[in-house]
Amino acid sequence: MLGLSLVVMFGGAGLLSGGMAQVAGGGAGPLGPVLIVVGCLLFLAGVVSLFGLTAVAPGQARVVQVFGRYTATLRTPGLRWVNPVAKRHKVSTRIRNHETAVAKVNDGDGNPIEIGAVVVWQVEDTARALFEVDDFVAFVGMQTETAVRHMATIYPYDARVDGQLSLRGNAEEITQRLTAEIAARVESAGVRVIESRITRLSYAPEIAHAMLQRQQAGVVVAARQLIVEAAVGMVRLALARLEEEAVVHLDEERKAAMVSNLLVVLCSEHATQPVVNTGSLYQ
Repeated sequence: MLGLSLVVMFGGAGLLSGGMAQVAGGGAGPLGPVLIVVGCLLFLAGVVSLFGLTAVAPGQARVVQVFGRYTATLRTPGLRWVNPVAKRHKVSTRIRNHETAVAKVNDGDGNPIEIGAVVVWQVEDTARALFEVDDFVAFVGMQTETAVRHMATIYPYDARVDGQLSLRGNAEEITQRLTAEIAARVESAGVRVIESRITRLSYAPEIAHAMLQRQQAGVVVAARQLIVEAAVGMVRLALARLEEEAVVHLDEERKAAMVSNLLVVLCSEHATQPVVNTGSLYQ
């Protein structure tokens, strides 16, 4: 079409110059004016045809609209030709990132938290992105923030029972559900969501210190529980070995005293001081 437009334009210019030359030479026939009219029409047709050429860059698409009606979408990179009177909208099909602002919401347990996320998305249906919503970029941003807030209010920051999903303990599952929810919200705009990630997750400053103390207390309790379980197993093993090898015979009272002493030694946070019994076993 570029070559054809140039041929028509230069051919019209040649006919126009030839007709003007005949008219200037005083020719009485109608051939001169006819050549001028035909040359003008061809030249104008070539110029108008050149306006139909459209360059499509990689990662971009052109949505073609003729007299208000959607006609087609140009996706192949290169020089393309469309109806010269068509309106061409440029739409980027590159992969984009949108990072939400840090939002302060209440989690599933009602505790105030701060959460932020980033979503990776791409325009898949250019016609829907352009005609279904006013501004598809702003639409994606708003729907992403809405989905992040909604997800934060469903799940707690930390799980209270076994098997419960939490924002901090089940990051992979939460991000998968967040991606699915964002994709469902922006599907009407012809947008494909590639992935989403939570980039910021913390308790609100007013309760952060109290929650940190609670987490530390939970860690201490879990550690003490492990120590006690290990100590009980060691005491049970010691008593069993003493009975098997008949090292000493202990009655129930002496066994209780031995168990108490061993548990104090094994579970104490500080080094114990041994007491040497120089008398008999019962003194």
